[in-house]
Amino acid sequence: MIEEIPEFWRTEVFHPLSVHFPIALLLAAVVFKIIALKYSREMWERGGSVLLIAGVVSLWLAVFTGDLADGIVSRKICDPTILKEHENLAWTTAWLFSAGLGVDLLRQLKYPIFKNMLFRLVMILLLLIGAGTLTYTGHLGATLVYQQAAGVYTPSGNCAEFE
Repeated sequence: MIEEIPEFWRTEVFHPLSVHFPIALLLAAVVFKIIALKYSREMWERGGSVLLIAGVVSLWLAVFTGDLADGIVSRKICDPTILKEHENLAWTTAWLFSAGLGVDLLRQLKYPIFKNMLFRLVMILLLLIGAGTLTYTGHLGATLVYQQAAGVYTPSGNCAEFE
């Protein structure tokens, strides 16, 4: 019996489709905020804030779609401990960037206490730690896909389903 090729729009596919936006947006936001810290340019500061907002929103979408994929993928991979570590780091990353965004939004209020350099440095520190966890989370996700074929359709040995 020839196996049928599964539909492309499967639940476990939504995660890889949504996860690349926050990676790009958040890493760019970190770069913008560091440039703004060094050169005190309003353009870099505002650009970093816009990227940070879009990145945090899309990051939470990626966490949500990852939770959807988890229930499907966890039954089909060889080492689910990597999946669990990937999931835990994704949550940590989302909270780090959310906290960084919270500090950034507080800094934009008119109160002088939020305008000092300490708040700016706390935000940069949160974003840098978040960038580190984001990078390692992405590495674990790539490990799941390329070493364990998580969420990937694997054709038969003779590829008969493509005939």
